[in-house]
Amino acid sequence: MTNIRNIVVLTGAGISAESGIDTFRDAGGLWEQHRVEDVATPEGFARDPELVQRFYDARREAVRKVSPNAAHEALARLDAEWEGDLLIVTQNVDDLHERAGAKRVLHMHGELLSALCSRCEARHRWSAPLLGQPSCPGCGEQALRPDVVWFGEMPYEMDRIYAALHRADLFVSIGTSGAVYPAAGFVREARELGARTLELNLERGEGSYWFDESRQGKAGKLVPEWVSQILDT
Repeated sequence: MTNIRNIVVLTGAGISAESGIDTFRDAGGLWEQHRVEDVATPEGFARDPELVQRFYDARREAVRKVSPNAAHEALARLDAEWEGDLLIVTQNVDDLHERAGAKRVLHMHGELLSALCSRCEARHRWSAPLLGQPSCPGCGEQALRPDVVWFGEMPYEMDRIYAALHRADLFVSIGTSGAVYPAAGFVREARELGARTLELNLERGEGSYWFDESRQGKAGKLVPEWVSQILDT
């Protein structure tokens, strides 16, 4: 692709599915047999904090047992070799992009390997269980919660994301349905600003009509092919 200098990549659950991480929720609105309202909202946490802590402790342990796949590794190659600006915005809370070697990564929905103090609002790298109310390393209060953006909360670093979209020559969406805002609106923003837009997904998403090009298939095949195409031309 010629005249491409600055790239924004958005990744969703589909890129990690091939590593064995379940997509966010099935057609019945369940996530790992739990109602999303019970484990992914501030109200659910206030109602039953032990359930929520136990749920995310289990997710944190599950992520340790999986490995990055070919799609993560391809984006890490792009990160290492691309001389222009690159921002990998992920909706995923796993650390598979980083474990594959990518460094220019922004977790707009937070991270499993981080804890947020609801008292002092400090964020701490965290790999141990949160069940049992460990103390915040900053303020000492027993107020730690998963550093995950729940429904009804504002995603992280939106100003930085929109600034990158304004500079982008190419916006690529990988493994996301295009159904959840604000991420679902990124393609429209990028396209209206003049960027080329590309969708790589198992099937066409809800916002596929906004993309200049849409390719269907598994991320582990499509992403390495696209990265080779853009780096080797």
